[in-house]
Amino acid sequence: MKPVFVIALISASVFTSLPQVAAGDPIVLNVWPGMPPGETKTLPAEADQTKPDDKLIAGRRIIKLGNVSTPQIAVYQPPADKSNGTAVVICPGGGHHILAYDLEGTEVAEWLNSIGVTAIVLKYRVPARDPDRRWGAAVQDAQRAMSLVRSRAEEWGIDPARIGICGFSAGGETAGLTALFQEERQYEAVDKVDQVSIRPDFAMLIYAAGMVEKGTTQLHDYIKVTQDTPPMFFAHAFDDRVSVHNCLTLAGALKEAGVPAELHVYATGGHGYGLRVTDQPVTRWPEQAANWMKTMKLMP
Repeated sequence: MKPVFVIALISASVFTSLPQVAAGDPIVLNVWPGMPPGETKTLPAEADQTKPDDKLIAGRRIIKLGNVSTPQIAVYQPPADKSNGTAVVICPGGGHHILAYDLEGTEVAEWLNSIGVTAIVLKYRVPARDPDRRWGAAVQDAQRAMSLVRSRAEEWGIDPARIGICGFSAGGETAGLTALFQEERQYEAVDKVDQVSIRPDFAMLIYAAGMVEKGTTQLHDYIKVTQDTPPMFFAHAFDDRVSVHNCLTLAGALKEAGVPAELHVYATGGHGYGLRVTDQPVTRWPEQAANWMKTMKLMP
């Protein structure tokens, strides 16, 4: 497979009360069989923390899900006549404080279902447990989710060699590190599910954070890119308050390692738009992502 490198510069808990996508009610599973690794505190009840005066995105409110202690996956399956065997685990953003659960979660699932992809929304732990490794609990949950989904691939009609991960902002950091760490599990195995590979087969990082050292263009020292790193798709606005170097630098490292990547940098668009279409060209990124998946033969 030849590398592709394109730069486009263009001017039981809260699940019961959350809105569901059109595909119908999801299959909901706890990520862990018991207490997640490293948990020592009891948080207040999980809840939508959106305030009436919070900023609207494309004219609509968003769900800001907070105090998540029980990580879960919600599996949204496309109609049987459209399903193509590809699956994507979705990591919503929220600065490791909350999860933008609909904007960067269920709405993404609806889009993926529309193109025949099984979508798995990951409700990972927030707020961050470790101030020095804010991504730590989230990546543990994402890695476990990858193994869990792959372990159920036959049951859910998924090709175990076409399971990707997609993330936004802090969820982009979570998804990116899950792909970059490959089989470097960030927790001790707890059961037979952890005998299944945690490596995503591809990653889509949308306005991802956390790839470079703050204020620099250097990747964190724990980020290692090799020829075995999964292929990646990036979308980012040049004027995003989260530095565009998070995708530029990582994409450059992928190029050096000979890993296929596609990078779209848009002149304007800011941060945190999810899939909600505005007059900004950056909000058309899903079409490019779908084309990339087809080009890379990640879906028919």
